[in-house]
Amino acid sequence: MVAVLLGWNPGAGTTWPEYSRVVDELAAAGVHRRPWRILNSSKVMPGADAWLFLVGQAGSGLIGHGVTASAPYRPARDVEGAASGTFVDVDFDALLPLGDQIPVDVLTARAPLSGWNTIRAPGRRIPEEEERAVRAIWAEHLPPDGIDPILPVPGTAPQDALTRVGMNRYERSPQARRICLAHHGTSCAACGFSFEAVYGPEGEGFIHVHHLTPASQLGPGYELDPIGDLVPLCPNCHYMAHRRPVPYTPAELRAMMSGAGHIAGAVLSQQELEAQAAAQRILESR
Repeated sequence: MVAVLLGWNPGAGTTWPEYSRVVDELAAAGVHRRPWRILNSSKVMPGADAWLFLVGQAGSGLIGHGVTASAPYRPARDVEGAASGTFVDVDFDALLPLGDQIPVDVLTARAPLSGWNTIRAPGRRIPEEEERAVRAIWAEHLPPDGIDPILPVPGTAPQDALTRVGMNRYERSPQARRICLAHHGTSCAACGFSFEAVYGPEGEGFIHVHHLTPASQLGPGYELDPIGDLVPLCPNCHYMAHRRPVPYTPAELRAMMSGAGHIAGAVLSQQELEAQAAAQRILESR
């Protein structure tokens, strides 16, 4: 899969005045779509890794990652105040605050062929042999998502190796999550799985939250009820819930498991296991 560099120079007319606000909102929303000007000759296809590179007096460095969401196009009207040009839509999924960009010397030391000191035109490709190094550098500098730690950090795996699961901003909101789990607990509402019961203290508090009402049915003035709208789901059940555009409800997931012959079990203590083993020996000795 092709990976491209998007140069951004805030001091040269390529403005993004709400960048700081977008960085904060991205943590909850998960994605921010934005049209981006590229070279007319760039052959960028949907699904490519798009790396945002900050240039200029603010201090050059790698500052964001996204995925191209369209083929190159020429808009019928001005985009972001631009008079003309070729654009591509980018779904940014990770942005670092200004000042936290990965410095050029770090990038050059491990990916020298990408020419970090000469980036000006957006849409230039990263050499295929250096894509893995860039992803590794990004993984070392980007803090993991504390809400969903089992998912790879955006940009650390090739796009063709990932399956994207759609979640809305309510499922990612830390405050909504805390209220939901304070009421419902941390066991899966579909299968009953508890990470703490199985893994002990390391599993305490680990669970996904799921929005019962599809985001497409929520109006612009919708106010979230973290107790009535959100439920805890284990990662397996959460992924299954999102297997169709209108997510399966916990009741539907339970019906699916029951129909497949799944029997919910319980975690037994070592003492209970030993008691069962002793009872089995007694039965076998008769």
